[in-house]
Amino acid sequence: MTAHTTPERRPRVHEESVDTATAHRVVVVHRIGAFAVAAVLAVFGVLGFVGGLDFFSTDGGTVAGLSSNGLLSTISLVTAAVLVAAAVKGGRVAGIVMTGVGVAFLLSAFWHLFVLNTSLNVLAFAMSNVIFSIVVGLLLLTLGLYGRVSGNLPEDNPYRANLASGSTGDDEEPELPPATAAERRAERAMREAEVAVTEHRATAQQRAMVEAMAHERTKAGRRRVWMQHS
Repeated sequence: MTAHTTPERRPRVHEESVDTATAHRVVVVHRIGAFAVAAVLAVFGVLGFVGGLDFFSTDGGTVAGLSSNGLLSTISLVTAAVLVAAAVKGGRVAGIVMTGVGVAFLLSAFWHLFVLNTSLNVLAFAMSNVIFSIVVGLLLLTLGLYGRVSGNLPEDNPYRANLASGSTGDDEEPELPPATAAERRAERAMREAEVAVTEHRATAQQRAMVEAMAHERTKAGRRRVWMQHS
């Protein structure tokens, strides 16, 4: 009888462990960007508390050229803490958090355009705050989405594989590397087809092959389907 061995389960490699120039640059932008914006918000929040502003005043006081009250100072410090925690956690987390916070800043800016000089202006916004929120929101979105949204990502970008395959990084099965020359050729062809589909330049055969692999969650499974249909 022939003994069947189970392939060794390999731990998933986190995208931030990829030692390439592109991977390093993407992670640095996400983490340093989060730290930098957090520092600005923290200074704004601390200055608000030092100035002894009323917590719920809709008139507010002036802090670094912006209007503020105690509630806005508190929110600024909490937001800064969240960004710092995300940056400490890692580049991917920092990018996701910055994107979410950036959207929140933009929504806040548009909301306060409608409630300026009303009793609903509980954060004591002025027009300068609206402009500041738009600028910071766009900055956070730019930093958070850096390295994620282009369809022409370089080979060593840590987000390229997830973008091309639609994977969330939560696959339960291990990603086993190609073991033979045929599997390596198949994987190169798979990658080219997946990228071609995302860039809307794929051939009919490439689209058909990518659709055939769509139900597979792991790279090994997609490679197996590719080899069966090629």
